[in-house]
Amino acid sequence: MDPRREHDLLMTRRQLFGKTACGVGAAALGSLLGADLAAALASPGPSPGTAAPGSPLPTAGGALGAPHFAPKAKRVIYLFMSGGPAQHDMWDYKPNLTDRFDEDLPDSIRNGQRITTMTSGQARFPVAPSKYKFAQHGQAGTWVSELLPHTTQVVDDLCVVRSMHTEAINHDPAMTFIQTGHQQPGRPSMGAWVSYGLGSLNQDLPAFVVLHSKWSARRDAQALFSRMWGTGFLPSEHQGVQLRTTGDPVLYLSDPPGVDRADRRRVLDGVAELNAMQHEHFGDPEINARIAQYEMAYRMQASVPDLMDLSGESEQTLDLYGPDARTPGTFAANCLLARRLAERDVRTIQIYHRGWDQHGDLAGDLPLQCKDIDQASAALVTDLKQRGLLDDTLVIWGGEFGRTVYCQGALSRDNYGRDHHPRCFTIWMAGGGVKPGLVYGATDDYSYNVTENPVHIHDLNATILHLLGIDHERLTYRYQGRRFRLTDVHGNVMHDLLK
Repeated sequence: MDPRREHDLLMTRRQLFGKTACGVGAAALGSLLGADLAAALASPGPSPGTAAPGSPLPTAGGALGAPHFAPKAKRVIYLFMSGGPAQHDMWDYKPNLTDRFDEDLPDSIRNGQRITTMTSGQARFPVAPSKYKFAQHGQAGTWVSELLPHTTQVVDDLCVVRSMHTEAINHDPAMTFIQTGHQQPGRPSMGAWVSYGLGSLNQDLPAFVVLHSKWSARRDAQALFSRMWGTGFLPSEHQGVQLRTTGDPVLYLSDPPGVDRADRRRVLDGVAELNAMQHEHFGDPEINARIAQYEMAYRMQASVPDLMDLSGESEQTLDLYGPDARTPGTFAANCLLARRLAERDVRTIQIYHRGWDQHGDLAGDLPLQCKDIDQASAALVTDLKQRGLLDDTLVIWGGEFGRTVYCQGALSRDNYGRDHHPRCFTIWMAGGGVKPGLVYGATDDYSYNVTENPVHIHDLNATILHLLGIDHERLTYRYQGRRFRLTDVHGNVMHDLLK
């Protein structure tokens, strides 16, 4: 934000608060009590900071105050496959390619389009048909690879989009683009935008939680930088909070030896008073964000251990997610944890699974990756549906781009590699107001170009916000002289995908 404009706004607020008896100190205290104080003032009942037995937890409202229109989804679980899953081998069935094995990709298909430096020096671009069998599943007859046997069982709950496309051709800008709406770093992530706009449904947990998963591919994976779940220029309280699988689930969550709960409360109260004085003197909005983060950390000391304790989960549920669900840090364990977070009304849950960058030895790596995520992804959809949560929970599965039809490196019928391909790739969505059993979009015979119903990154993000009740053109933040939004100056809601 322009510091001059921020200064003017904060001066106006201080003048307004100065007309009250309490000033900024009361405002800081009010930010800690939030909806508890408002509820106590609005109606008789328990004193501030308490709740009547059986009453819903208070919520912290976002910048919008309320959604622009009735939402179909309350929360989002985003299963992000970092590295670019190969659509040819999983979702986009191209049987005619079998007869074109080792043929050169026609110039009319590539049409001079940009390719990466990893294959631009190849003398040829030989076609590599998928070695995996496909079959039709569900009432819609959706084609799915043999690599995803569990996913086939829930295919009628999925909306499969085969016509995704992006401009970014390398991992870092592509991941930054799909997560933040811009290829260059510095913009807020989608989860941060949702937290900023709608606030939290649970004051005892963050509105945006991030989980990182182990992966089985025998290769190095792309780095994941914190800007993927960062806040950019939004207040820092809206950033994603990472939950860890070893030690404290959140760094420094436990009190040091010799510090009890009462001591921690007294320390936080004292720090809050000092921060309120700093805010009154300097007017930095990040000071209020810091106060809110300290209070969230204090509440998480009680809420997170309960969240992470799986002892109450039935054997039937654990078996649904598969044997890996009992191993912390696996994709299966994180999917189960995501369901528990959804039950607790966390707005945005992001699960990262790395290792999908099969430039070579696809036959060795891709089955391992699919085994990591297949049963757990299907179980998450099934579990949410059984508990009545799928209707208002939007689940998204996908990566930052797809893979090429032509081979990178040595080609055989049993093994091959695929380069990055932004021109078309596949994602799926489930629940949260999307049409189940739908296959949307189409690609050419080589799965190289979109031929029907293209869906851009900005279209996807606009649609996600729409399902949460947000008009993507109206959720903006003024910074450096202009209004920014997640979809920049683009994006159309894909109404064809919605119920």
